[in-house]
Amino acid sequence: MVQIITGNEHDIGGLKVRRVLPNAARRSVGPFVFFDHIGPHDFAPGVGIDVRPHPHIGLATVTFLWEGVLRHRDSLGSVQDIRPGDVNWMTAGRGIVHSERTPEPERALGHRIHGLQTWVALPKAHEKVDPAFAHHPADTLPVIELDGVRLTVVAGHGFGHGSPVSVFNQTLYVSIEMSCGSELVIPAEHAERALYPVAGEVDLDCGDRCFDLTLNHMAVLEAGTTPTLRARSDARIMLLGGEALDGPRAMWWNFVASRREMIEEAKLAWEEGRFPDVPGETESIPLP
Repeated sequence: MVQIITGNEHDIGGLKVRRVLPNAARRSVGPFVFFDHIGPHDFAPGVGIDVRPHPHIGLATVTFLWEGVLRHRDSLGSVQDIRPGDVNWMTAGRGIVHSERTPEPERALGHRIHGLQTWVALPKAHEKVDPAFAHHPADTLPVIELDGVRLTVVAGHGFGHGSPVSVFNQTLYVSIEMSCGSELVIPAEHAERALYPVAGEVDLDCGDRCFDLTLNHMAVLEAGTTPTLRARSDARIMLLGGEALDGPRAMWWNFVASRREMIEEAKLAWEEGRFPDVPGETESIPLP
């Protein structure tokens, strides 16, 4: 059985974002509890993304772009531009604050942004680890070339290869690029898996049934199965998942926790100004 999840489209300051997780139909896939598909969106000269400083706890944010550039700043003092194919992994742990903005050169010229931001819930044993930030350039990620298929292991382990990105859970996060007519068998190496088609036309052959993978919908695969992807055009798909979470998670605003009290503590800490500042930033997003 394949579960199809339909995302909800949001307009955030003129930027189109499709949120697929969390969803009423499903709260998580493996450790992934949040999945936002950003764009593609074209900004006119002088306009860009301005996500003011805001806090996180209990999770790691994972940013991956196909087009555009974003500048990350955080309360650890990190300042990092992320470009197509790179990975930004920010571990919030007991608490971190960050901002994301379009750098001035791209803002002045106008540009396109297209990518994903996901959140991975940290295991209970690591919910309160020290915050950390890591940037991994595109050329450091494992790439697997098959017949008409190119796989990039963004985070975790997949198709016999491991990403250099340090993770806390068994994680599967792979970018799949397929040429028209190519095929790919999805191995059953992780307990929970889902496919998210980003571009192109793709069929999913599960043996007893064949699905047309609809763009911007997530297909959650049955455990233990090895379905086949067949590309009817050049296509791009994300494969995500991993081991199931070690219990349910509460989510509110930018906070994820195994206990509701941890979220209440974080809300009060942000309201009272007890989170650290982001160097170089003077703004912040107030508590909703």
